[in-house]
Amino acid sequence: MRYIIALLLTSASFGQTALADVPKVVTDILPVQSLAAAVMAGLGEPEVLLDKGASPHSFQMRPSQAAAVAGADLVIWVGPELTPWLDKAVDARGAGAAVLGLLAAPGTTLRQFPGGEEHADEGQDHGDHDHAGHDHSDHDHAAHAHGHDHAHSGTDPHAWLDPANARAWVAAIAAELSRLDPENAARYAENAATAVQAIDAADARARAALEPVKDRPFVAFHDAYGYFAGTYGLTLAGTIAAGDAASPGARHLSDLQAQMQAAGPLCIFPEVQHDPKLIAQMAEATGARLGGALDPEGAGVDPGPGAWGAILTGMADTIATCLKDG
Repeated sequence: MRYIIALLLTSASFGQTALADVPKVVTDILPVQSLAAAVMAGLGEPEVLLDKGASPHSFQMRPSQAAAVAGADLVIWVGPELTPWLDKAVDARGAGAAVLGLLAAPGTTLRQFPGGEEHADEGQDHGDHDHAGHDHSDHDHAAHAHGHDHAHSGTDPHAWLDPANARAWVAAIAAELSRLDPENAARYAENAATAVQAIDAADARARAALEPVKDRPFVAFHDAYGYFAGTYGLTLAGTIAAGDAASPGARHLSDLQAQMQAAGPLCIFPEVQHDPKLIAQMAEATGARLGGALDPEGAGVDPGPGAWGAILTGMADTIATCLKDG
């Protein structure tokens, strides 16, 4: 009996050691947490900093969250273009700290906000920041001028809404975890392959829902849907606001209202986390159909491997439901 107890205690000790060896991962937003959780399935669970229901553009970290970033083995984030509040904490980790900036990950296709050009980016040149690699030397934060409502020119950071980017990010996450934890590299690779299958399934479901209505125009709350609309060939006629925290000007609203009236009946969608009053007023003024609230960042979705797919298919179903009535 003593031998059996000793053996069980020894096994438990080995189990704790193995678990402790798995990198501690911190992520910025739920879609990123979901992809990382899929790659880490059965080994560990990444932490997500953004509180459920909070906006990634105006969030402020608590001291405990800043400590989690400082103590993490790996920080995975979209980049300062989306979550500028994490920028200083990432750089404070110091040179050589493991940080994966997904907008700079190999194979990521980036889009520009209206007025820019779409381009494929292989993570080669992102100016002063090298958040895809491990060099976090000092740089001039003022030059980036991120602001809390991120300037809507240049790179659109909502890149997780393109399934091709999600696949590329899963590969990048698996590669970085394997570098930090080579003993579990085979498991990360296996999990990544399973994650890609789940991405493919969600992509196929979204495409099937949207294919019959993709030529019908719609209006959204803000410029977060370029990747999604581009992937599924949707006709995004305009947005109420440019940035999440930016109040639309009277001239913009007037121009959009005239554009909507000229286009004929279309759908207009509010967005989770934002006051729907302005959307409702625009719908009433133009005769547009009021759709369900879109949730591109997963504010109403629970963390975990299935969250990314739930965000994608949830948006597809919400948009299709309104557009098919047109």
